[in-house]
Order: sequence, then C-alpha cells, then structure tokens
Amino acid sequence: MNSLRNSVRLVGNLGMDPEVKVFDTNKKMVRLSIATNESYKNDKGEKITDTTWHNLIMWNTTAKLAEDLLKKGDEVAVEGKLTNRSYTDKEGIKRYVSEIVVNDFLKVGTKG
Repeated sequence: MNSLRNSVRLVGNLGMDPEVKVFDTNKKMVRLSIATNESYKNDKGEKITDTTWHNLIMWNTTAKLAEDLLKKGDEVAVEGKLTNRSYTDKEGIKRYVSEIVVNDFLKVGTKG
C-alpha cells in the first residue's frame, strides 16, 4: 500500500509536442500537457464532456523516449506522482503549479 500514497494514472491526449530542456549537467527534461475527458448526461439528457488539462514532467531516459516517440494529439497512458511548486513570475507575482512527474508512459494511439 505504500506505493499508493502519491500515485497518479491518467489516459488522455497530448496537447502539445514535447518541450525539451537540457541542463548543464546533461540532465534532460520534457514538459507536456495532457487532456483527460469525463462525460455525463445533464438533467435534460444531453451529453456533457468536461476536459481537464494536466501538466506533465519527464526526466532523463523517460524524457528521451517521449522526445523520440510522442507528438501533439497522441493518446497516452501515464503513471507518476503529483508534485507542487511555486515560482515568482516576471511581474513579481508568486505562482503555484501542480505537475505530474511521470515515471512511465505507454503510447496508446496516434491522432490521424
């Protein structure tokens, strides 16, 4: 049960091509966004679909695989952990971000 403490699994479509950063230490990071959809029927019987966007971060080997294999629109399954961080933007305003640090992913389908 210890592995369930901070575990996230999502299946959705990528909203962007991998954004790659390489640091001085040769560490590679990829940033992506994924959309997940939830559908339900409202009181009038109409189908409503809610889309939620999630920020993904991948490091090193996982980042390299994502860079090589993934592109905007691909359907992927990801597994990782939820992290929160803050930063100060150019205007001096403190911003808060939630991200999923991906340990593993599976390309489920390709758009088109």
